[in-house]
Amino acid sequence: MDLSKLHHTEKAYEHLRAEYRELYPSHVEEVTDPLDPLTFHRKYVSQNRPLLIKNAVKHWPALTKWNHDYFREKIGSTEITVTVTPNGYADAICNGRFVMPEERTMTMNGFLDIMDEDVSQRMEKGVFYIQKQNSNLKDEFSTLLKDVDVDIPWGTKAFGCEPDAVNFWMGDEKAITSMHRDHYENLYVVVRGEKHFILLPPTDLPYIPYESHPSANYVYSGDGSCSIVDSKDKEKVSWIAIDPLNPDIQLYPQYKKARPIQVTVKAGEMLYLPALWFHHVRQSQGCIAVNYWYDMVFDIKWAYYQFLQQLSDPTS
Repeated sequence: MDLSKLHHTEKAYEHLRAEYRELYPSHVEEVTDPLDPLTFHRKYVSQNRPLLIKNAVKHWPALTKWNHDYFREKIGSTEITVTVTPNGYADAICNGRFVMPEERTMTMNGFLDIMDEDVSQRMEKGVFYIQKQNSNLKDEFSTLLKDVDVDIPWGTKAFGCEPDAVNFWMGDEKAITSMHRDHYENLYVVVRGEKHFILLPPTDLPYIPYESHPSANYVYSGDGSCSIVDSKDKEKVSWIAIDPLNPDIQLYPQYKKARPIQVTVKAGEMLYLPALWFHHVRQSQGCIAVNYWYDMVFDIKWAYYQFLQQLSDPTS
């Protein structure tokens, strides 16, 4: 290894980080009301900058209607897809493997019964979460569509397309989304409760450790015990190895140079989460949210990101 080239690369990373910190704030900017599409695109989308919008959906009936009683009345007998994990981490590294949750079908009433129980008294074991990211609001939860917007009109104009997916989220406070990044422009609305995001900009990529692991699934047996079953697919999954809630700096010292940004999104608020931003998510008990995924534009920003990824990990 050419140490002089390595040192030069590390200095370039430091320069990139310093330039970013000078150009962008160290917090998520806030506005009271939605911006017009042109201003939103010019100030935030084109600059790949997150934004919290306080009164984004004040016209939604869901803000006052969506509670357990309403769900039981409208969709109580509807079959829905729920994920179950022993520790709340779905799609995350555990015991040297990338482990995905068990998917289980139950009625909405059954899910709400679990949400209503005291955790220590539950008969059902595991952490339950509605998180199927296949536009499930338009599929399994289509009865609820009249209570929200089918798209975000000013977002659709700014992005120049309809959303690829509209997703419904609800679950345990122990359900945690591990750190990752998406190839989507994300408009994330909290309807009830609150979500806690840890964000890292794409420029922090050199300081975020990835590891490759074989894939597996959590599988529950009849007695409620859970095991990890290896996938028949032998391909490995590259995933972020560090937990930002408890980072192992001794094992991953480069993470010390990353600068996480924290933001809490409360009921009625919307977070614009730009494509390629790293994010880790926690929530309050029974939190309900809807998000809109718009396809990102694969432009020069994508080329820069790919270049940075190759420099950070030549094997990627």
